[in-house]
Amino acid sequence: MAQNDEIRYLTPQGSEQKKKKYCRFKKSGIKYIDYKDPEFLKKFLNEQGKILPRRITGTSLKFQRKVAQAVKKARHLALLPYVTDMMK
Repeated sequence: MAQNDEIRYLTPQGSEQKKKKYCRFKKSGIKYIDYKDPEFLKKFLNEQGKILPRRITGTSLKFQRKVAQAVKKARHLALLPYVTDMMK
């Protein structure tokens, strides 16, 4: 049987410290999200073109709604694709 001194881990247990998530819009003082800027909106999309959730990006609820609306407008105007295989 394996004893405790024989068990080895790739990283030390409990040494991971997660970075505090923050809303980049509040920190930068951005009030309006421009739907005509697809390069900026691509930061909030994954490779398939889906909108990333708040828990991943750290965006506040107020700005996550604005991002979602801006992405939807950009898709409607064909600035962003609805679905893709490899966006980034």
